[in-house]
Amino acid sequence: MSSSAPSSSSSGSGRRRRGGGDFDGPSSSRRRGANEVWPEPFVEALATQVAIDASRSLGRIHAAAALSNVFQVCSTWRAVSRSELLWHRLTTRIWSRSFRVLDTWRDEYIYWHTTARNFRMRRSLHTVLQYDQSDVDEPDGLMCRCLAISLRYLACGFADGTVRLFDLATRLHLTTFRPHHRDRLGQFSRAVSGIVIIADARLVFASIDGDIHIGIIAPTPGAISPTRRVHEGNVMNDGVLVDFAGCDRWWVGLYAGVPGRAFHIWDGNSEELVFVGGSLTDPESVTGWHMLAEPTEQVGRVRVSNRESAVACTSLQLMVLDLRNQEVVLNEEENGVVRIVTSMDVSNETYIVVDGHGVAVVRRVDTMEEVCTFTVRGAAQRGAVGCINTGYAVMSSGGAIRVWDIEHGQYLYRFRERIGAANAIVANDRYVAASGFDTTLHLWDFGA
Repeated sequence: MSSSAPSSSSSGSGRRRRGGGDFDGPSSSRRRGANEVWPEPFVEALATQVAIDASRSLGRIHAAAALSNVFQVCSTWRAVSRSELLWHRLTTRIWSRSFRVLDTWRDEYIYWHTTARNFRMRRSLHTVLQYDQSDVDEPDGLMCRCLAISLRYLACGFADGTVRLFDLATRLHLTTFRPHHRDRLGQFSRAVSGIVIIADARLVFASIDGDIHIGIIAPTPGAISPTRRVHEGNVMNDGVLVDFAGCDRWWVGLYAGVPGRAFHIWDGNSEELVFVGGSLTDPESVTGWHMLAEPTEQVGRVRVSNRESAVACTSLQLMVLDLRNQEVVLNEEENGVVRIVTSMDVSNETYIVVDGHGVAVVRRVDTMEEVCTFTVRGAAQRGAVGCINTGYAVMSSGGAIRVWDIEHGQYLYRFRERIGAANAIVANDRYVAASGFDTTLHLWDFGA
């Protein structure tokens, strides 16, 4: 536990009172003194606002120290630290956590505070993940093309079309998902182009030839997990599926090769295709076709935010799409600056992209307001593969992985482990995973 986290013990029912708006009253399990000068609902509201203000102005990990100062005013104010409603609200607002995995919301808040502090201070446990590398037909099949991560699982998509799933708690290879193969249109037509982990229960993955499969995640280890093809690709009509992303509600495919069909959007509940259109990748059509037969540079990338929108980019253009009204482009950025496609990523309400000069820009998805900028060393010459979580940016360039604070754009450190050039990297608020061109898979755990 971080020394700056509040030290009071936890109690309270956590039930929400009606009619109080953002600053609802405290837990009904606490008694209020009849003659108190500062009513507990007022103190809870004050503590909430103080923590949020500190988070916005100084950074999220500074909210705990601000809360500690509030709780030290007097015994009445200290009692507010036992409100589960207060900790629920703060965990949701500051750490973007809407569900609890620990016993109390206070424990949940302290856990994410400590994990974020570990991330800032370079405190992590590094593991090289092991899996059976003899289970391939061709050597190129071991090339990891993409990664997806949740708080329980890491999914790795390979060039032969398979997805290997790892249990993050045990670091063990849990199972393998294989597609329903059909005629190959090129050496890499089966390669996995994107993966979506849905509620740690289902796994959806797409291949460059446009096929989309879904499998059930079983909690017990198994050699092969059954899959079902939910969409059969048609390369001649749609082009090549260069990237695939999504969430519980929506799946988004980014295609290249056929004009006017850049975006395909599916309803994740019904598995029905609900939209086809867009010209984002039209200038990249030829390069898109080459992806079927050779490992070319990434043509484009798409990521889904928590605002039911998608951010997509090529080297020449970036746009934000409304997934509920699929024909609506919410924002667009086309300023003549070349972008490094593999550097673009989205986390909650922010996205990051690095331009050809090595300058990284973090913006808010809904308004494109600039949050911060910083320079990625070596990106202009050697490119960059990157990702972000709620508070930090992680970039691999020139054989080193570096970390920045995205609240202020401050460079923090370089990972101790040098893995060489990474071809895929992914992060959430606890883990970072990366794959190297030497077929190794690396995992860093900041919550261990």
